[in-house]
Parts: sequence; C-alpha cells; structure tokens
Amino acid sequence: MGPKGKAVIPLNQTLKPHRHDLRAIARSAMIDRGLLPDFSPAVLAETDGLAESAMERDSSIRDHRGLLWVSIDNDDSRDLDQLSYAEPVAAGATRVLVAIADVDALVRKGSAIDEHAGHNTTSVYTAAEIFPMLPTKLSTDVTSLGEDEERLAIVVEMMVRGDGSVAKSEFYRARVLNHAKLAYDSIAAWLEGEAAPPGRVVTVPGVEVQLRLQDSVAQALRAVRHRHGALSLETIEPRAVFDGDRLADLRLEKKNRAKELIEDLMIAANGVTAGFLETRGLPSLRRVLRSPERWERIVQLAAEWNENLPAAPDAAALEAFLSKRRLAEPDKFPDLSLAVVKLMGRGEYVVEVPGGASPAHFGLAVQDYTHSTAPNRRFPDLVTQRLLKAALAGRPGPYGQDDLLELARHCTEQEDNANRVERQVRKSAAALLLESRIGERFEGIVTGASEKGTWVRIFRPPVEGRVIHGFEGLDVGEKVTVELVQTNVERGFIDFARLPGAAQSRRP
Repeated sequence: MGPKGKAVIPLNQTLKPHRHDLRAIARSAMIDRGLLPDFSPAVLAETDGLAESAMERDSSIRDHRGLLWVSIDNDDSRDLDQLSYAEPVAAGATRVLVAIADVDALVRKGSAIDEHAGHNTTSVYTAAEIFPMLPTKLSTDVTSLGEDEERLAIVVEMMVRGDGSVAKSEFYRARVLNHAKLAYDSIAAWLEGEAAPPGRVVTVPGVEVQLRLQDSVAQALRAVRHRHGALSLETIEPRAVFDGDRLADLRLEKKNRAKELIEDLMIAANGVTAGFLETRGLPSLRRVLRSPERWERIVQLAAEWNENLPAAPDAAALEAFLSKRRLAEPDKFPDLSLAVVKLMGRGEYVVEVPGGASPAHFGLAVQDYTHSTAPNRRFPDLVTQRLLKAALAGRPGPYGQDDLLELARHCTEQEDNANRVERQVRKSAAALLLESRIGERFEGIVTGASEKGTWVRIFRPPVEGRVIHGFEGLDVGEKVTVELVQTNVERGFIDFARLPGAAQSRRP
C-alpha cells in the first residue's frame, strides 16, 4: 500500500527515461487532435507585457480580504481557480461564498492569449506534461488564487438553509486573499478521522472550524441532489508517478470527502450562476448530460442483481440502485460505476436562451447548470465569467447567440479531443507497465462494446485495452478473463484475447 492507504502498482523498473518518451507521445497526440501544445510568439509577447496582477480600485469592488478564505486542490496544483468561505447565520442557515479567479481582468476578449485559450478550450493534463490553456505566468501566478496573494475575484454568495436548499444568491466583484492552500488527500484523511490536521488547519486560527462548517454544508447540498436523483458514481483514475524521469508507479486516484466538499460547493455555484444569467436576459453556455444513451443495458445490469429499473430513464431510480450496491459491495462499486459511466455517454455544451429549455444534467440531477468555477483551466468558464461581469455592469453581453452556438460546438469537440489525448498518454504509460508481461492472464470488466471494438479494463493493474480475439457476445459491464497478446507503447495499444472456456460473469 502507498501513503495514506493508497494502492500502488509497481511499474517497469528499468532505467529508461520514460518521461521523455511519454512527453513526445503527448505532444504528437496534441497536434494530431488539432490542439496547440505550445504558445505562439504573439501569446508569449503579450504575456510578458501583462501587469503582475490586476487590482482595480473601482468603488463597487468589495474588500473581502479579511474573510478566512481557503482553497483545496491537488497537492501539486498551482492553477487555483476558486476559494471558499462559510459562516453560520440565523435559523440554522449558512452563508456560503465561492470566490472565482477574475481571469478576464487580464485576459481580454480577442487578445492573442484569448485566441489560444479559445482554440484549445481546456488545459490538457497528461502523465508526462501539462499543456495549460493559459500561459503559466497567468494560470499559476497572477490569475491564480495562490496562498497569501491578494487577487480580484467574482464572488458567488449563497444562503444555504439547514436542509441543503439554496434560499437566495448574490454576485459581485471583490478583492480576496487565500489564507490556507490545502490539499485533497490530507484534508480528507483529517475530516475522516484518519490523520492529524495538516499545515494551516493547525497554524491559522479558525481554519479548522471553517472547514468543518463547509463540509457540513456540502453534505447537506449533496443530500438534496441525491434525493432528486444525482448519481453516486465513483470511478478509479490511475495516475502516473515519476522517480526523476523514470515512470515508477501507477497510483489509484479515488474520490474522497475533501474532493466531494469542493465538488458540492462548485455544483451549487454553477447552478445559481446559470439561473442568474437567465434572470438578466442573457443567453449562456450550459453544461448538460442527456438521458443515458444505453439505458436498456443499464436496466439489464440492474436486473443481474435482481433490481428492477423502469423502462424509461429515471435518475432517482438509478441512484437508489447505485446507493444499494455501494453499501453492499463498496470494493466492487467502482467497477459498476465505470460500466454505468460508459453507458451514459458524454457531457456537452449547449446554449440556453432566456425563456428556453435546455436539457438537464442527468448525472447531477440539476436543470440549470453551467461551467463557471475554473476559468484558468476551461474556456467555457471564462466565457461565463465575461457574461456575468456584463450582467453585473448592466452592459450588453459580449457574445451573441450565434457566437455561443459555435462556442458550444467547438468546446464540446475540443474537450473530447483533450480527453482523447489524456487517454492516449495513459494508455502509453500502461503499455510501458505491461510490455514485459505478454502472455499473462488478467481479470477485468468490459468497458466498451460497439462496431468500433470491444474494450476491457483489467483490475490489477487498472489499465484498459482492446479485446482482439474472442470478443463476440461481450457487452459493457461483464467480467471477463483475458490474456495479454501484445503492446505498442508509441501508439498506446494494449491488446487482449478472451480466454476460451474461462468463466464469465455478467456482474461487475
């Protein structure tokens, strides 16, 4: 076991400089998918000419530096997009504030930096190299809400009742200061009673109380969503770990209580942001997940546990089934989650016109939802920020309906390309792990089955490959025994053969 109980899978122990190989694969994949791996000379020149920070002194900008703002993110994250703060008010309610980095204050619409960000639309996080959407001088410094740094932000203020419902919300610009940069894993271990409080939880007075209040509010918000059918999905993400330039481990990344805390606060902030823009009469980008593409197969999966789901997609019924399975077999739940995720399809961006009716987000069980809380990393969030600032200033929106329609299409497409790049590099890393294990047998679960091919994720190590022999009749969610046939590190190919006569189970 790794630190804090994490499962760690040893990789190839050769001294080959794997990072260099994977970096070359990543850059090639970026170009192949129409993404820009480097910033142009125009972007770099424009970045060099930017101020060290944006500190407008407009009288409408509130001074919230004295509030006990904190951030929680990955241990090594420097592109900090949001801070959070909470304080109790009357009748069991809580005032919750989310501060979002005011990236637009330095990245002007139509600038060279904006054009690059609008092309890629997202930061791309690969095992060997991060390709940031914005130059690092911005995303990890002057537009990042770094610890002890004074920054401009857009604040979403929500009044959350004791039952987890949001009573009202308000938006405004403010100056903020991050008093504690915290990390998911150490905060989760502390909240769950498995470790001592880390760093500034101890050294900064009030942070411990602040975090426990935020955690309590987040759990109340989550409970409301789950009553409406938000899905309790939990998938496993393998993360490459390097020793110098050598790929040393593949570490399993799972959800934890601190990640859920931030997720719940951001979902609430994104929801009220979508509603605010509609009330101001502005069209906006919405993030939606339509009804599952393969609901019939999800119904079949549930039936294998003697559970009945309705013939038509029903988020609340699916959540009841998932919650039951999570309690019954927590160790196997990520495999069931993975099967359901694959069957649900992908999220996308659409345009909401005031008075119109865009699809809801099936997985989150929310009708009104946008992306607004990560403008250093996602272009749709920067677009939403500009719409918000226009609404607050009483100006016309900076994007027309036709502009947003094109942005929705482009951002969905580029997000898919970015995911493909990240997945290809993960597969190349996995191929490095497995290249010396040809002929070995593995247990796994089918994650894809279509005319394009059949895919399986083996359990140990948790990597995915294609079934090139014996795939006939397999479907998503089935357990299967396979033999490793071949690997190709450069192309990220891992090929398996289903073993003839091996026992199969339809349960994940």
